[in-house]
Amino acid sequence: MKATMRQVDSVTVFDISGRITLGEGCTQLRELIRNHLAKGNKKLLLNLADVTYIDSSGIGELVSAYTAVSSQGGQLKLLNLTKKVHDLLQITKLLTVFDVHDDEVKAISSFDKATSV
Repeated sequence: MKATMRQVDSVTVFDISGRITLGEGCTQLRELIRNHLAKGNKKLLLNLADVTYIDSSGIGELVSAYTAVSSQGGQLKLLNLTKKVHDLLQITKLLTVFDVHDDEVKAISSFDKATSV
């Protein structure tokens, strides 16, 4: 798994590519999220467009990240799910948990709406 980070307004966007699987992929994702939470970044958007594979441990890590961010009053949203990842989240009923977007501009603006309400 590889991840690059960029800041768009008050939202931290992570462009993730490769495989999110048991072991290194999950560990990297966990550290990435925890480090940014520790810095006070609470609006996180995971761009999963280039994720080629995710296993049950990777799904678990997404849930764990979502829980960690939410418990600190932040928001974690998903962007550009591949068909495989989308289907997996649908089968596990996790699509109802995550705020999922296909358009980055709309995803970023949804943070402001959610926090200003």
